[in-house]
This record gives sequence, C-alpha cells and structure tokens, in this order.
Amino acid sequence: MEQLSSQKPTRARYGMLALVFVNVAISYLDRTNIGVAASALGKDLHLSKIELGYILSAFGWAYAALQIPGGLIADRFGPRILYAFCLITWSLVTLAHVLVRGIASLFFLRLATGTLEAPSYPINNRIVTSWFPDNERASAIAMYVSGQFIGLAFLSPVLATVQYYAGWQGLFIGTGLVGLVWGIIWYLFYRDPLDSSNVNKAELDYIEEGGGLFRVKDRTKAQTNLWRWSNVKHIFSSRTLWGVYIGQFAVNATLWFFLTWFPTYLVEYRHLGFIKSGYLASVPFLSACAGLLISGFLSDWLVKQGKSVSLARKAPIIVGLLLSVSIIGANYTNDTALVIFFLSLAFFGSGMALISWVFVSILSPKELIGLTGGVFNFMGNLASIVVPIVIGYLVQGGDFKPALVFIGALGMIGACSYIFLVGKIERVVITPDITNTLLVSDRK
Repeated sequence: MEQLSSQKPTRARYGMLALVFVNVAISYLDRTNIGVAASALGKDLHLSKIELGYILSAFGWAYAALQIPGGLIADRFGPRILYAFCLITWSLVTLAHVLVRGIASLFFLRLATGTLEAPSYPINNRIVTSWFPDNERASAIAMYVSGQFIGLAFLSPVLATVQYYAGWQGLFIGTGLVGLVWGIIWYLFYRDPLDSSNVNKAELDYIEEGGGLFRVKDRTKAQTNLWRWSNVKHIFSSRTLWGVYIGQFAVNATLWFFLTWFPTYLVEYRHLGFIKSGYLASVPFLSACAGLLISGFLSDWLVKQGKSVSLARKAPIIVGLLLSVSIIGANYTNDTALVIFFLSLAFFGSGMALISWVFVSILSPKELIGLTGGVFNFMGNLASIVVPIVIGYLVQGGDFKPALVFIGALGMIGACSYIFLVGKIERVVITPDITNTLLVSDRK
C-alpha cells in the first residue's frame, strides 16, 4: 500500500461515471419511447387526448410513489447488483409493450416500467457521492444527467425513423433489447471504490479527503435503528429542503413536457412530418445538455474560486428556471425556426437547473443519502404525474397554448422557491447517540 500511496492518483472514478452515463441514457429511452409512439398508439388504440394524458403519466405514478422505498433500497443494496436487476427487468417490460391490446394493459406496463426504474436516480446519486469529492460533484452530476439529453438528442431521429418503418412495436423491441444487453455489461464492469482493481490508494485518499462517502455503507449497516419513519418526518420538515423540492417539481415539469407531449405537439399542432419532427426534436435536447454541462462546470468552478456554496450551487439553478419561462414565447410565432428557438431556450434553462441533485449530496444526513435522494426525487417526479394529465385536459380542444403557459408558470414558481425558501446551504446530521435529534453543521 505504501507503493500505491506514492503514485499519482488514478482516474477510475471517470470510468464508473461513464457507465452511469449510459445507464441514464437507456433509462430515458425507455421513458420517452411512449412519447414518440403516443400519436400512433393513440390512433391504434382509439385513445382520446385525456386518456393519452393518463397513459403518459402512468410511469410517473409508480416512479414517484416508489422514490422513498427506492432510496432505502439504494442504501441497503450495492449499485452493481441492484442496477443490473433494474436494467434487465425494466427492459423485459419494455419488450412486453408489443403485446398491448388496450388502455388497461398499456397503463399496467407503464406502471411496471416506473416501478422498476424507481431506484435508478437514488443509485446514481449514491455512486457519485461515493466516487467523487465535493468539489467535483456538480460536474459529475451534470455529466451523468447529460446522458438523458445526449441520448435523446442523437436517438430521437433514430426512434422516429424506427417507428416510421417498423411501427411502434418495433420501437419498443429495439429499446428493450438495448437495455437487456447493457444490464449484463453493467454487472460485468461496475465496482464500488473499495472493490475496484482500477483505483489506487492515492485516488481513494483524494476522494475521501474531498468529502467522498464510500465508507458510509459500513456505518449504516451498524446503525439499523436509523431506518425509522421519524427520519422521513425530519427530511420533510426542513424549509430549505421544501424549497429544493418545489424547485425540482418545476424543473421536472419542463422535462416531462418534452418527454411526453413534445412529439405530439410538433406533429399534430405544428403539423410537421413525423421524421422531420424527430430531427427537430433533437435540437432542444442538445440545448438542455449544453445548459446542464455549462451549469455543472460553472458551479464547481465557483466553489473552487472560494465562492459560497449557496451562491455557487443556487445561482445557476435560479437563472435556469427563469430561462425556462421562455417556453411561452412559442405561443406568439408560427415560424418553425422561432418555435424551436423558444423551446430550445426553455429546455436549455431547464438543463441548467438539473444540477439540483447536488443538493442531495450537500444537505443529506451522511447515513441517509439514499433516503433523502428518494424523497427529493419523489417530490420532483410528482411532475411526471401531474404534467401529462393536466396537459391532456388543456389540449383536448387541439390548442397547445395553455399547456405552454402552464409549463412557463411552473418555471417561475420554481425560481421563486429557490430565491425565497432555500436559504444558507447546510448539512443535516444525525448524531450516533440520539438518532432522532438532528443537528445542523455549517458547511464552510
């Protein structure tokens, strides 16, 4: 070990981050494939816009409801086995979509997809918190979250083309097979920091001295009495956390418009050809990816420059949420280029705000990172239920303008939440002797 300690730190953490990046890209393919297929599915199954809204929200019902259990599971089981299980099983459910014959079976399969994807983001956060020091965490989060945008940006035209030639059944077969293969690859290559043969002691020391929590698993096993409903109550009682929860709902509102109704908006309201809409749909996703990466690296740069954590982490999110309001501008033009511009600017802003996952690492009790991440993702993903349903009602007459106003208004509410509710950023700590007492330690 002495020989290893004199070596230059390895960079094994970036290899693990690359694996998580692909996980995120695949998970979002299996969330958005229903949005790409929505118009054709609606016609084949004779669904009204309101019924389609409920179908598009079905994933969110299970996904949001299971975020807290998903967080607990992420803390209890290792990412390697749990993520492989989730990838393989939700991909099998994706393949089963080809068997649907009516609204009931389709709704059930979307619920099942949401159920099996529920632990994914708590696991992602657990991995990044284990593998990365504090001053690299926002950029690491930006990198893996960008997988959802890069994957969709480059694959949206592919998904549209597959559906055009192979039907919506071919779309679900293709995305399901990709997930099955990747689940096996993940299991073969992912390792936790202490189990990896590619990491040396210098890198482990760098991660741990910088705030990486790869040894926290041992403490949580010893403190089983921490798993009590009282801890959930404490996580719901913080004003700062409520400000972050509301902001995350607003961020996800814009995201879920693009994941669900956006293709239908382009095809049925803007009257664009299906394949052309697939190519144009990639532009907002690329914009969101750019916003996310700029925000993540800017936030970490501000931390390294000695700026306060509150400024470095909150400012990019507030700016991003304010930019997301620009989606309303698409209501005032019929020019396709300007429509895509306003939608891309709004999604760029939403992408900037998606570094909000960094607050889970900053604010969580060290022993309950998965649980706090589950609550955070639960509150944010209520948008995956509310937004598709509300838009279904708003557009039943064929006019999407009220839907864009609705999304823009939520963006403004999210910005106000960060401005007025989220105060100084401090970590919640659970003392080992009195497990129900929460102390707050200043984060310098």
